[in-house]
Amino acid sequence: MTIKGDYRPDQSELLTSMLKQRVLFLDGAMGTMIQEYKFEEDDYRGERFKDWPTSVRGNNDLLVLTQPQVIKDIHIAYLEAGADIIETNSFNATVASMADYGMESLADEINFEAAKLAREACDQVATPDKPKFVAGVLGPTSKTTSISPDVNDPGFRNITFDALVADYTKATLALMAGGADLILVETIFDTLNAKAALYAVEVAFEEANHRLPIMISGTITDASGRTLSGQTTEAFYNSICHVNPISIGLNCALGPDLLRQYVDELSSFAECFVSVHPNAGLPNEFGEYDLDAQDMAEHIGEWAQSKLINIVGGCCGTTPEHIQAFVDVVSGQQPRTPRPAAALMRLSGLEAFNV
Repeated sequence: MTIKGDYRPDQSELLTSMLKQRVLFLDGAMGTMIQEYKFEEDDYRGERFKDWPTSVRGNNDLLVLTQPQVIKDIHIAYLEAGADIIETNSFNATVASMADYGMESLADEINFEAAKLAREACDQVATPDKPKFVAGVLGPTSKTTSISPDVNDPGFRNITFDALVADYTKATLALMAGGADLILVETIFDTLNAKAALYAVEVAFEEANHRLPIMISGTITDASGRTLSGQTTEAFYNSICHVNPISIGLNCALGPDLLRQYVDELSSFAECFVSVHPNAGLPNEFGEYDLDAQDMAEHIGEWAQSKLINIVGGCCGTTPEHIQAFVDVVSGQQPRTPRPAAALMRLSGLEAFNV
């Protein structure tokens, strides 16, 4: 598929100005909302893929092609709840992840349509004094460059860095053509995968001769305080801050209670803005999330009062009700101020080396 579209103007200045004035709101979970529709195999397939040779149930990204109105309605629900930034339904829209369904050839089209639907939703709800932004999402893929999937062969990898770069480059270009205002590399469990994504984003920007702001969000996988590939919050930050993102943050895996200490840590040294979108707690024995909107809002409100955050939303288990509750408790709170570089140097002891 040849992807064509109009790139959105660079929103860096506008976003930076808004982030200095107030906390911005990201949307909540897409998968949680899709589950409410109780779609069966035929719903995922639609007419176009009714004869597809493998099962596609669970391929939520495919729904931008087969159930576009549902995806757009979910976007609008989050926007009307107060979200300033909505994420494209493209978390798994890479060749690497679409291979699970034999749909590698659809990755570009899905990214483009995902951005286009989000753009339409934003344009429908936005007003001159309340602009809305589309974050083109690059997910972590179902493969990892740092960890072997074969316990009997620690050196084996099921994907290469170069293959990921090529995959992410095409995805980024399609998201840009579809109308994304910024690129969000999120749910990072493997920093090497993230480096491939960030390198690919730069390649895409150069190829398009056009830049967009970049958001980055990593995932602390458990109480050890590390990503799956073994990095602490600070090590993760130091690994990816060279791309000068508009924000770096944390999302998924943990609820707000367990995530708070890592948000606090990140806030203490990040020179850019800080984002966070936690799960609605840890999943229970049925795989469901128990923290309701008010429970989560209590935590988010405290984060805002402590000036830890600049962008806040929700991940697994959250809904428009959660985002509305966040808006209610956070609006009027002063946003976090990024740490100046000189202060960071003093904290790390680098000032003595004049670096």
